[in-house]
Amino acid sequence: MENGSALSEAFAAIVEKSSASVVRVEARRRSPSSGIVWSSDGLVVTAQHAVERDEEIEIGFFDGRTAEAKLVGRDPGSDVALLRVAATDLVVPPWSTAEPKVGHLVLSVARPGRTARASMGIASAVSGEWRSPAGGRLERYLQTDIALQPGFSGSLLVDDRGNGLGMNTASLLRGHSLTVPTETLRRVTEALVAHGRMRRAFVGLGSMPIRLPVKAARASGQESALLVIAVQPDGPADLSGVLLGDALLALDGHALTQVDDLIEALTEERIGAELKFRILRAGEVREVAIRAGARS
Repeated sequence: MENGSALSEAFAAIVEKSSASVVRVEARRRSPSSGIVWSSDGLVVTAQHAVERDEEIEIGFFDGRTAEAKLVGRDPGSDVALLRVAATDLVVPPWSTAEPKVGHLVLSVARPGRTARASMGIASAVSGEWRSPAGGRLERYLQTDIALQPGFSGSLLVDDRGNGLGMNTASLLRGHSLTVPTETLRRVTEALVAHGRMRRAFVGLGSMPIRLPVKAARASGQESALLVIAVQPDGPADLSGVLLGDALLALDGHALTQVDDLIEALTEERIGAELKFRILRAGEVREVAIRAGARS
């Protein structure tokens, strides 16, 4: 009984301390969402799907203060939005440097109203780098069994020592409680501060998936490809000689069979890089190098 009371008091202390770093975000017509203080000088991260307007955003702090926030930028792929408020004394949560393990106890601290709300659960699935259905890259897949309650999206996930593990969201994978890890938050916020958006590589073509004819499949060694249906004039693909009707087989050795294969490959890291495409033209397999630009 004494051990149970000690654990209960320890968790209550963690929630009390963590709640100072969790804010209420009013940026949609429905109930408010939560947000996490990212920097003491006014940056707040929250779930981008809960930011339905770019103006008239209000932040509510743990001490009852409210402040108008401005949208710095958003990344739908990782469901992260970055807000800025005029403040210099915000409380940043301590971030964990340890990787969570399946079965670890975790706490979610949200602020759907004036007071904090906490939920306890376990890390139910942990794996390496993961690409969301919306195309965002997350450095870690982290799923918990915490119930999806009001204010869950944008809330803070902490470990049993009170160190932050990331930002919770109910939007990345329908019906799942996922957490955007700290490493992803750091990378995305840096990009949003610098550019107001996540930059992506650009090759200037449109495509659609097709099933290759038997002869073409034999020549290429694969049954499906992406048919080029549009080429932007003077764009990277056009300047490299890509033509309407070409079939994209692979990019840097990775097969292209769905449009998402190409979208997911055009990451920020590939801006300015020479991309080696394997294409099929008039039944002949050939290589085409395209210097990727940046999507404006």
